[in-house]
Amino acid sequence: MSVVEQYARARIVTDAAAPLIDELESIPVTLRYDPEHDPRLVRIRLPGAGGGEWAFDRRLLEEGLRAPAGSGEVRVWPCGRVQAIVEFHSAQGVSVVQFERQALLRFLRRTYTAAAEPVTH
Repeated sequence: MSVVEQYARARIVTDAAAPLIDELESIPVTLRYDPEHDPRLVRIRLPGAGGGEWAFDRRLLEEGLRAPAGSGEVRVWPCGRVQAIVEFHSAQGVSVVQFERQALLRFLRRTYTAAAEPVTH
């Protein structure tokens, strides 16, 4: 099984006291899936010192592309026909990340392919 890492452009809106990025600019976000570490989780790494990395169930991402899904720290929902929103809650505030839906679908397809690969040792 191989690790899937994909970069996507996104817009980030945050309610943090001092945003570290321009909310109008699209920025590179890292999408990562490591089936050997935990085949249920996907990770999204936001840029900048205050961005951090979020790990959550891959099923949440898939469900959220069709209809609002999630609770607690991570929520995902479709936004029109071509966008999707991933919302992260932390003690520092809320970050709302707007993705092109197709980028997330491509990433999900790659994760299912990676998870299905035979293990060779």
